[in-house]
Amino acid sequence: MDPLVIRNVLPVPLGVDEAAATEPVDVLVEDGVVRRMGTDLPDVDDARVHDADGRWMIPGLWDHHVHLGQVAMTTSRLDLSTARSPEEVTFFVQERLSYAPDKPLVGFGHRSATWPRKPTVAELDEVSDGVPIVLISGDAHHAWLNSPALRGLGLAPRNEVVRESEWFEAYGRLEGLIGREATPEAYRTVQAEAASRGVVGLVDFEFTGGADDWAGRWAEGVDLLRIRMATYADGLDAVLDAALRSGDTIPDTGLVTMGPLKVISDGSLNTRTAWCCAPYTNGDDLIHPFGYANQTVEELRKLMVRATTGGLEVAVHAIGDAAVHEALLSFAATGARGSIEHAQLIDPADVPRLAASGLRASVQPAHLLDDRDVSEHCWADRLDRCFALRWMHDAGTRMHLGSDAPVAPLDPWLAMAAAVHRSADERDPWNPGQSLTAREALAASTDGWGTVAVGHPGDLVLLDADPLADVGDTGATSTHLRFMNVAATYVAGRLTAPLLS
Repeated sequence: MDPLVIRNVLPVPLGVDEAAATEPVDVLVEDGVVRRMGTDLPDVDDARVHDADGRWMIPGLWDHHVHLGQVAMTTSRLDLSTARSPEEVTFFVQERLSYAPDKPLVGFGHRSATWPRKPTVAELDEVSDGVPIVLISGDAHHAWLNSPALRGLGLAPRNEVVRESEWFEAYGRLEGLIGREATPEAYRTVQAEAASRGVVGLVDFEFTGGADDWAGRWAEGVDLLRIRMATYADGLDAVLDAALRSGDTIPDTGLVTMGPLKVISDGSLNTRTAWCCAPYTNGDDLIHPFGYANQTVEELRKLMVRATTGGLEVAVHAIGDAAVHEALLSFAATGARGSIEHAQLIDPADVPRLAASGLRASVQPAHLLDDRDVSEHCWADRLDRCFALRWMHDAGTRMHLGSDAPVAPLDPWLAMAAAVHRSADERDPWNPGQSLTAREALAASTDGWGTVAVGHPGDLVLLDADPLADVGDTGATSTHLRFMNVAATYVAGRLTAPLLS
């Protein structure tokens, strides 16, 4: 690719107490890397020259927790995120089936933790016992199915939802029942939308697929972003047999690399399966009132040792405080490196342990917007320890922000806004002492890169406004971030979001 010169940009200072630039500079990108920065750089032969006209420049944004295939599928799935009861869900399902009565139906987004009662298979069968109905919860940790869907996925009859490991295993068979949902066009559309928000890369925690799938997508033009591809336990043998280590480039791709082994160690808040040190405050109807682990300690550590021996990092999903504590112990016992995903509820005593471990805390601030009310139902006695971003930051934890899309939108500006203000409505911020500043949230969204400098990847974003401008209180700052306009996004010097006027 020809060199790129971006003229007249103001690098946004991301370091602590770092001063803002006093005048615009020019940036030269060659071979995908920032090679020179300064005022009035000389012309470069064959270079593409873009005049930023005094816009602000930041390193490219990363989303460190995405299920990309599921994001691509949401465009065709029935949106149930507004449903507040089983009756509302069945109404929406009946309405959709009235247009396509013979077509299997997949819905996504319902959140049942605050519903007045549990949903049943029988009531979905009353809607239709002829075509499969698969309704995936907004946290993706359970699915509400009718009997044809249970049979089609090889699941035993029941009258309740399918949860956790049983659902994750069944999800891999969904395409055989429903047909292909995530087309290359859908993938590319999602990538283009992400690039338009300044995203240059993401960690893909999709449940199905592997290196060959990404090579195929790359050949089909799904190539706008850097991807770190995770694997799960069922794909670990294939990754190890291929001698892929974290950081290795996936064959036949340009910007897809091997990521971590993902282990889902506990459940979720909405499904009330996150593993906690104390029982759920509304858990009288639960078989497991503390939530539960999805595998034994021995199983978890065996997986971590195998991955580490094979050169893989490990990403441990841990939402409840008991799960976070056990994850920390298991990382220490096995010598594994990587991240704790979510850390939604944490014991204060584990905050310095997490910081000292050198592990990354991969957190999703936008979840606190959706989980605020659910937390008040389920964790009413521990609300001060939910999304403890300030504790983790001040202890020195390496924090990376993400979305867990499609659980929350693939939008880093929403994540930053939530981290700063901790409210999405007229209510005061939830536990505002755990907020981050705009600078801290932005820095945690850039894959660890500080202020743009020589030697950095040519993954750059131009903004129409200064994201660190003093616009007022946290509410105003949140709005400023939430509606930030991205003028252009570059990945390795390639313009992927050509919005620059």
